[in-house]
Amino acid sequence: MTGHSIKQIERAVGAYIGAHYRDAVEVGIGRNTTAAETARAAGCRVRAVDVRPCETGAVPFARDDVFAPDLALYRGAEVIYAVRPGVEMVPPLVALARACACDLLVYHLGNEIHLDGGERVAAGNVVLHRYYRAPSEEG
Repeated sequence: MTGHSIKQIERAVGAYIGAHYRDAVEVGIGRNTTAAETARAAGCRVRAVDVRPCETGAVPFARDDVFAPDLALYRGAEVIYAVRPGVEMVPPLVALARACACDLLVYHLGNEIHLDGGERVAAGNVVLHRYYRAPSEEG
């Protein structure tokens, strides 16, 4: 880790999502709802998915596997994000973001990045990796 507590990291990720997007899906939420709750408190619609059942409080949850995703669960999202996913999850997450025409942001633990790590994005003092950027509506 980068010297920040996991809750600080999750708050920074959630604050970035909440400040830049109106609709988000967190993949692999597990028991760590801080990022989703932070983004939701900032006015972002947040949904969560995981392969296992999770208690996500006020954040709507559905079981899903990104290796065989139900695209309906992601419909309308402007961003799909994951906090500390296994690096093997990145390629299917990229494919999912492409299929949904939305951004993909990932916070990795340490130096566990996929390929070149994509575009680095500063979220406060936390670095996110944008592996896919949705096509611009202007261009």
